[in-house]
Amino acid sequence: MTDSAAISPTRTPRSAATLAGFGAILLWSLLALLTAASGTVPPFQLAAMTFLLGGLCGCATWIADPARARALIQPWRVWLLGIGGLFGNHALYFSALRLAPPAEAGLINYLWPLLIVLFSARLPGSGGLRPGHLVGALLGLAGVAALFTGRGDLGFVAGALPGYAASLAAAFVWAGYSILSARVGQVPTDAVAGFCLATAALSLVCHLAVETTVWPADAVQWGAVLLLGLGPVGAAFYLWDIGCKHGDVRLLGVTAYAAPVLSTLILVLTGYASPGPALALACLLIVAGALTAMRASRAAKPISQAGVEGPVRRDRAPVRARVPVPDAPVQPGRQVIGRRPDQPATVPPDARR
Repeated sequence: MTDSAAISPTRTPRSAATLAGFGAILLWSLLALLTAASGTVPPFQLAAMTFLLGGLCGCATWIADPARARALIQPWRVWLLGIGGLFGNHALYFSALRLAPPAEAGLINYLWPLLIVLFSARLPGSGGLRPGHLVGALLGLAGVAALFTGRGDLGFVAGALPGYAASLAAAFVWAGYSILSARVGQVPTDAVAGFCLATAALSLVCHLAVETTVWPADAVQWGAVLLLGLGPVGAAFYLWDIGCKHGDVRLLGVTAYAAPVLSTLILVLTGYASPGPALALACLLIVAGALTAMRASRAAKPISQAGVEGPVRRDRAPVRARVPVPDAPVQPGRQVIGRRPDQPATVPPDARR
């Protein structure tokens, strides 16, 4: 059982892990606010600083239990998956923001929840992809599109095609990382600390190569960087790992569309953005999508496996009903085996009459 499964003794490990994934989505809704409050720190420098904090937070748990550091001993394929997912996604998205308008790049990048829902059908024991999951994901995508369209700054141009391609590639990378993490569920979540530290190192290399160093200007900006490293770029990745490996990844994919809406609501409440009808429409569509996907998940629980919830398998061979077999004729003078209570132990010789 994961740590998050101890949230409530009445919840099953699967539902607790799904709640952990929801926690990651809530933390990611703070990403825009904290990034805006961090000042003018360049993207790769900010990634290096925050991923370093996130990795150190994971390493802090090893002080109480040093044996957990063994989680870093993984095959090279696992390291490739972890570093490729975290660093690859951010590097591609940062490149997209440089090569394309942010609104269009952000909208294309938010195809990743839909891709997670589609890719999840290939997971063993997932129970398959139901129409409700696909409908819910499309409703969520429509909500995000309504939110971006309401800003009035969408305008796809041919000159930004490299940026659009990078944003789409980032969506595929993050969706692939999330689904493949579910396939390596035996890898402890403590390994994410190593992925974060490696991502911080690679981000530092990219920063030194293409950016000019700019440090936060005051205590507020430093505080925003610290909160980024502890939350959206720290704890969120650990929670997401738990959710993808042990929770309902299809439902997490649909509810991930709530992140940009919650982010916009937070920006409105803090004075960084203004409310509008597009925000209300986006909320309505995303809530409808989440409810649709949740209903589909309840109707199609995954097949029971080790430690995973699900109904009893129905693909076993049916039990055949016993057909009574008539008594075989018994020769006179021989003992009757398996006789009835009213049947004599032997058959007299004159029984043939």
